[in-house]
Amino acid sequence: MAIDDHTVEYVAKLSRLELTREERELFREQLSRILEYFSKLNELDTTGIPPTSHVIPMRNVFREDVVTPSLEREVVLDEAPDQEEGYFKVPRVFEE
Repeated sequence: MAIDDHTVEYVAKLSRLELTREERELFREQLSRILEYFSKLNELDTTGIPPTSHVIPMRNVFREDVVTPSLEREVVLDEAPDQEEGYFKVPRVFEE
């Protein structure tokens, strides 16, 4: 499948890339070759093979949530670069 210049410009815009004319030509050729290579997958007989999202069985890999005690406020605030009245003091973000 051949990629045209319009498609390369569209992908570059989505990627927030500014490409020179030479880079656009290079990427057009590279993307065309990649899609051509993937088109070979259409030659495979996949009859009877169920669709999958992973090649190996996947399960939830996250750990269980375990409730643990929090640190004491004083311990945490002792590590803060600046504090005031028991709270972190940070630079103002909004002007009045």
